[in-house]
Amino acid sequence: MKIDFNKNQDGLVPAIIQDARTKNVLMLGYMDQDALTKTQETGKVTFYSRTKQRLWTKGEESGNFLELVAIKEDCDQDTLLVSVNPVGPTCHTGTDTCWGDANAPSFGFLSELEGIIASRKENKEDGKSYVASLFRKGINKIAQKVGEEAVETVIEAKDDNDELFLDESADLLFHYLILLQAKGFTLKDIEQVLIGRH
Repeated sequence: MKIDFNKNQDGLVPAIIQDARTKNVLMLGYMDQDALTKTQETGKVTFYSRTKQRLWTKGEESGNFLELVAIKEDCDQDTLLVSVNPVGPTCHTGTDTCWGDANAPSFGFLSELEGIIASRKENKEDGKSYVASLFRKGINKIAQKVGEEAVETVIEAKDDNDELFLDESADLLFHYLILLQAKGFTLKDIEQVLIGRH
């Protein structure tokens, strides 16, 4: 690692702390060479505290350590990206991040879509919504739709029309998300099973 601690007069570089699994940014701290060395040696993230004017291992008082996974330097070699497994909340205020956000996994648009499906489930009497109508018809109808879409996806996989295959794959995933919600689960639950198998 060729991090340049001499670019700033105080010998400190920013250290962006990121959850290794969720990829959420948890906090920003500063490291000098000694803090970096101690972090690498102990496996617990250590900063140089500008207020205490000393090395400070996150969690030394609270027990909410940041267990080191990996460290990368940026293209200018003056900032660190520190991947961690947090033990407990990261912020001293008790929140998951220093911005008050929950450190929840996000699956991008799929998480947004899960939210929409959950809303349709809550308002299943909405006569205009296809998803609400599936929830009204019950688990058997939802499971049947997943089965139909799975068969159609398999059929399209055996042909050479990529557009139709992707359309059917999207239909399958969409209906599977509905089935998960109908059973009281989300993608996060499936992720946990896969992590357990890894």
